Formats: sequence, structure tokens, C-alpha cells
Amino acid sequence: MATQEDAKAAVDAVVAKLGLKSGQIIQEFGFDDDTDADFRAAIESITGEDLVDEDYGDVTDGTLVWFRDGDDDLADLLMDAQTLLDDGAAVCVCVPKAGQDGHVLPRDVQEAASVAGLHATSTFVIGSEWTATYLVEKGRSK
Repeated sequence: MATQEDAKAAVDAVVAKLGLKSGQIIQEFGFDDDTDADFRAAIESITGEDLVDEDYGDVTDGTLVWFRDGDDDLADLLMDAQTLLDDGAAVCVCVPKAGQDGHVLPRDVQEAASVAGLHATSTFVIGSEWTATYLVEKGRSK
């Protein structure tokens, strides 16, 4: 059975793959009680900054989107999420894993990303309930 230290190390490894740096501002969309607290905390630890919410009004260095089946349109949300992104910044969209309430099929994430002018470069497991897909502007790769 995995220990809390193992779980934290796994989350830290995923966050490290995102290439975040100290001082970066990450905007978060779709936060709710079910989001992965360890993943959020790991992002804040690396950047040294609190995640900012959907109402933030300045340029950001990345976006974290929590999305569940039944939420509003993902393509529209991804377009909204890009409005304050600095050039070259990425979007990390998190959806419940298969078997979890609110699961979104990977092809649906990819289709929404394509409509929003993004493409998936990689997908990671986050904790026991979420997966994250790293999205970048079309024509760019991480």
C-alpha cells in the first residue's frame, strides 16, 4: 500500500514535468471541493505563489483547468482560459479518472483542445482520482 510520502513524491514528479518556476502566476478554473489538494499545493510550492482564480485580471504564466462531465463546454472554457496567458504558456486540464464520477473521455479533451487552438503533448495521473493533460498552442511542443 502506498504511503503518504509515496503519494506526495508522485504528485511532485508530475508537477516537475510541467516545468514550473518560482514566481510564476498560475490561474485556476473549475476549482471545487473535489480538486486534488496535493497537486494544487505542489504547484504553489514550486511557484511560491498562490493559484489565482478565474477573476484574476493580469497576464498569467499558465492555467490549471479542472473539468468534469456535465460542466459547461470544455472548448469554450479552454478559450477563456487562454485569454490572459503569456505567449507560449500552457494549459493543464484535469479530468476525473475513468471510473470516477464526472469522467471525461480523452478524445473529448483532445477535440475541445483542437477547437481552442491547442494540442495535447502528454497526460499524467494525479493522485487517485484525476488525470492531467498538458496542452500547448498548435505548432508548439513541450
